[in-house]
Amino acid sequence: MSLYKKTLNKLIKKNISISTAESCTGGLLASSITKIKDTSKIYLGGYITYSNELKIRDLGVKKITIKKYGAVSKETALEMINGLYLKNKTDVCISTTGIAGPGGGTKSKPVGLIYIGILLKGNKKIFKKNFSGTRSSIQKDCVSFIFNYLNKSI
Repeated sequence: MSLYKKTLNKLIKKNISISTAESCTGGLLASSITKIKDTSKIYLGGYITYSNELKIRDLGVKKITIKKYGAVSKETALEMINGLYLKNKTDVCISTTGIAGPGGGTKSKPVGLIYIGILLKGNKKIFKKNFSGTRSSIQKDCVSFIFNYLNKSI
């Protein structure tokens, strides 16, 4: 059984609801969740807030946060999960914001830098990850990290 299916079956069995807010993964996380049978029992839905405008409008990320720290920051990832929780009240809220490449990276924020926000059991964690490879592999590695974390934590 795949890690994704195993993790989602645990969530279903324990009736743990989940919602997502994605930027750099562009819906890959939501797609990975909805590929598994019966996830409609626990997956409320998600947002693809690729632009700063939607992060602000749909998730309540503060303009000053993006101006001061950038969209790719732990602060933005945290505000994304906070906004997601306020809207959906799910047991698990997940956000992704980063630079999947191939361009767009800088010395301080290189391609592959992704901040992952996870609210689980009332605890908020922000992970700073540096993945490498192609755009597609960076996105897939991010989603795999999330499923690994959830599988170990549930």
